Parts: sequence; C-alpha cells; structure tokens
Amino acid sequence: MKIQDQIKEYIASQPEPKRSDMEDLHRIMMEIMPKCKLWFLHGKDEKGKTVSNPNIGYGLHTLKYTDGKTRAFYQIGISANTTGISVYILGINDKTYLAKTFGSKIGKAKVTGYCIKFKTLKEINIDILEAAIRYGVETSHTE
Repeated sequence: MKIQDQIKEYIASQPEPKRSDMEDLHRIMMEIMPKCKLWFLHGKDEKGKTVSNPNIGYGLHTLKYTDGKTRAFYQIGISANTTGISVYILGINDKTYLAKTFGSKIGKAKVTGYCIKFKTLKEINIDILEAAIRYGVETSHTE
C-alpha cells in the first residue's frame, strides 16, 4: 500500500472530531511542505508488537544518536493519541525553545521540548502552531 493511502486510511480510522482535525493538519502540512518526503509509521516493531501510536511524518531529517550512529527520519510528525493529537517537531537543539516561544500563545496545549499536544484544533491558535512547525522545518532541514 502506498504511503499516501496508508495516511488516508489512518486518518479515516479516527473518530470525529479527531478525524477532521487530522485532515486539516495534513492539509496544513502539505501547504507548508508541498514537496516533502511523506512517512507513515504504523507503531509496531519487527515482531508486530505495538510500541507507539501510528505517526504521519513530513520531511527529511537526520537523527544523530549519542553513539555516533545516524538515521533518516521525519522533521515533523502528527499522531492521534488517547486524548487528542500530538505534533512532533524534531531537530530543535534548544529543548526549551518551543515552550518558551509558543507555549503561552498557543492556547490549550501542552508544549514540551519537541511535542505540542492538544485535544482539538479549536482549542489552540492554529497560526501559532503553524509558526512552530515552520520554525521546526527551517531549523531541522537536512535534505
């Protein structure tokens, strides 16, 4: 199955209002990064055990591990969780930047070093979320 089909199927499997919010986020991501590499991680390890929520990824970033190894990964990810949606912004070196810069302006969301978690899009300021995503894209661009 093509990645685009996996993404559509994953979004369609979500209950409302999460499904509509995920569709809106996917559209926003495609406007911000129209030619980006798309990823779909089903959240299972090689034995089929669930290890994370499924993720839709956008862009290309090189993860660097402490042992010196690297691997290709996405820059921005979105995932449904039990209470809402998580937006992952990878590659920001200052783990306090997102919370300091966007946390007080974004609305009803939990902002950590690389994740913005919220219940619904209507509870947050989408312009601020877009600004955080754009910052992450510019900061972690490695293509």
